[in-house]
Amino acid sequence: MGWWWIGNILLLLVVIPVVLLLLNRVLRPIFEIKAYADDILDHGVKLTGTLDAVPRLAKTRELTGVARQNVGRYGSALERLL
Repeated sequence: MGWWWIGNILLLLVVIPVVLLLLNRVLRPIFEIKAYADDILDHGVKLTGTLDAVPRLAKTRELTGVARQNVGRYGSALERLL
């Protein structure tokens, strides 16, 4: 019966604190990784909002090409007048 009490005291004073220490060493990085993942998700969602105009870039490129042609035609017309 005495050995039983010694085993219980040893369990309470040695084994449980060691297990809690190891658990803390495992859980701390897990929570840091979760915080980083949440941050990445938040910024990724914000980034997609800035990409809404990308499909319109082709139309903008087409319109600037047409404007460049018109400026060239205007310059050549002015050259003929002078």
